[in-house]
Amino acid sequence: MAETERLICARESLTDGGRASRFVIELDGQRLSAFVVAFDGGIHAYVNSCPHRGTELDWQAGDVFDESGRYLVCATHGALFEPDTGRCVGGPCQGARLTKIAVDAQDEGVFLRTARLIT
Repeated sequence: MAETERLICARESLTDGGRASRFVIELDGQRLSAFVVAFDGGIHAYVNSCPHRGTELDWQAGDVFDESGRYLVCATHGALFEPDTGRCVGGPCQGARLTKIAVDAQDEGVFLRTARLIT
């Protein structure tokens, strides 16, 4: 079976510590909200679900960074996550991680090749 590729967003639409691009993946017949961000020169994607309560992180669609642009923050209870690893470094889920999704960042865009979760 050939692997499928799907464009998530244009690479230039992502800026370090800026607004996330949201997308949806399907995994085991379930549709999951996800997002991709740029941070420290890298591109990182996660399932949009806090490990503490399962709520989406964004305050408003795509607003997942704190004011400093250094951490992802959960809008529900303020948990802080490292944007490059997804590890919770502050809040009630400290030590837990967001579920990372493997994406391919190329010059023309950020692509998802089927739903590949990194555990």
